Amino acid sequence: MDRLNLQGVGMTSQRTRDRLIQRLIDQGCSNLAVLETMSNTPRHLFLDEALAHRAYEDTALPIGHGQTLSQPYIVARMTETLIASCNDLNGGQGGPKKVLEIGTGSGYQTAILAQLVDEVWTVERIRPLQELARKRMRKLGLNNIRFKHADGGFGWPEQGPFDGILSAAAPRTVPDELKQQLAPNGVLVIPVGAEEQYLTLVIREGDSDNFTTQKLEAVRFVPLLSGVTR
Repeated sequence: MDRLNLQGVGMTSQRTRDRLIQRLIDQGCSNLAVLETMSNTPRHLFLDEALAHRAYEDTALPIGHGQTLSQPYIVARMTETLIASCNDLNGGQGGPKKVLEIGTGSGYQTAILAQLVDEVWTVERIRPLQELARKRMRKLGLNNIRFKHADGGFGWPEQGPFDGILSAAAPRTVPDELKQQLAPNGVLVIPVGAEEQYLTLVIREGDSDNFTTQKLEAVRFVPLLSGVTR
């Protein structure tokens, strides 16, 4: 995994960042590696300049094309759920090494994952968002990320299986294509639903075609749409 080289990226005050991390802790986030990574990652770089001053509020923010930068609490919750579940299922031998992300968006969640796992494979259907995210990763020196412009509902089957899959968009039901790309004891963290959405944990039972599903909490995400845009 990579560590950020933060020289010259216009870091805001550490006090502002610390307040955000304390809010995440107060809401129950406890994975120290995730919290440290979020504290050190410049979230303002993933927003247009006009919104950069709001980067360290615990709220979702627009990034154009009808998409949003997820609320920091949700990023922390999904990331630590993915890591902890993989670790538990593999006898405490560590979290996921190879992760598929559905919905690159601004690239913020991608950057968090890239500092915590060995490989991130990320799919985005909106070309301009993908190109901006790629530029941000280069600026931050994160080089363990592979990008694909495609319909996220199909995942990235030719590069599977994945220890973990994380989706930043909500399908009405869990796509079977994503479940089939999980490695043995693989973990999928995904918001599911339309009017009512729930963050959902899907676990592959060993190398079987049996899966357990658990609702975690109510959430609000953009829908997982089909097709691609240029």
